[in-house]
Amino acid sequence: MMPPEEEKINSYAEDIDFSLPNSSLVFDWIKKSIQSEDKELQQLNFIFCSDKYLHQINVEYLNHDTLTDVITFPYAEGQNIEGDIFISIDRIQENAQQFKVSFEDELHRVMIHGTLHLMGYFDKTPEEKTLMTQKENEYLQLFLELKK
Repeated sequence: MMPPEEEKINSYAEDIDFSLPNSSLVFDWIKKSIQSEDKELQQLNFIFCSDKYLHQINVEYLNHDTLTDVITFPYAEGQNIEGDIFISIDRIQENAQQFKVSFEDELHRVMIHGTLHLMGYFDKTPEEKTLMTQKENEYLQLFLELKK
């Protein structure tokens, strides 16, 4: 049984105190981004956590002993979008300072990055990275338009 439309995207804080700012606007944006790729949203969970928590997942499930800002676990294939996207708020804060962008802008970039992975985009090769960045920028622009 499919969840009601408003419950198809959820956010959780795992080991930190964090609440997603403007969650309904952000979720609408994510839904519109998925629709514009002709994909069908089933269920999407954003789990916000610490570096320590995400590092543990990275080691345990992906065998990578490194810090990262986002890890995406897809649970569907083809046109269906279903998955968990784990995001380190510690990394978002540090990256925002490093790249001289706002916390919110960096958070949105990482959220759409994880969502794009679920939609079939990758970032292993230089070509894939270029396309991923183009798509991130395209959807970040859409967010700015929705915010008006």
